[in-house]
Amino acid sequence: MKSLMQQALGADWERLPPALRAHYRCGTTIDTGHLDIEYPRFMQPLMSVLYAVGALVNRRGRNVPTVVEKRVVGKRQYWRRKITYPSGKVIHFNSFWICSGQGQVIEFVNPVLGLQMEPSVMGKRLHYRGVRFVAKLGPLLLPIPEWLVLGHTTIVEEAIDETRFAMDFRLTHPFLGEVFRYSGKFEADSGEPA
Repeated sequence: MKSLMQQALGADWERLPPALRAHYRCGTTIDTGHLDIEYPRFMQPLMSVLYAVGALVNRRGRNVPTVVEKRVVGKRQYWRRKITYPSGKVIHFNSFWICSGQGQVIEFVNPVLGLQMEPSVMGKRLHYRGVRFVAKLGPLLLPIPEWLVLGHTTIVEEAIDETRFAMDFRLTHPFLGEVFRYSGKFEADSGEPA
């Protein structure tokens, strides 16, 4: 059975370094690492609203321990992110991914709101280009222009060695500049959660 990312990338899957193939392999995977989470102070009220509807996180931090568990159920890949701050505060950011055809994926942060992205392999990196935000209303998938919400999405993932990778996720609004970023380093692993 092919993983969701393997389906989206097609033949380019083989060009991914081993750490990124492990990160996106089929089945249950667990990545452990640390995140830096940044956004401007003026974004705090909006980040809190977004977090309440399941999107992103509403707390900044540096080198924050993070565990990402991924499971495949049917045609969906579920992502469960657990971010544990030094104070003991734990934030969860959960989503599910689906293939959307034509080499694209959609990450839904709740049953309605999603981000459609196009992954591609460039050298030893996996690049995602945000295509649009979407709202799923029954069978309809309504486009939401990037500029109307948080701006353009870019994600770059790069293998560090055979099992570790670095990732950098950014949202850049055409008028407000960079409104959100999280980046970090992870060890790709597999198996059931402890």
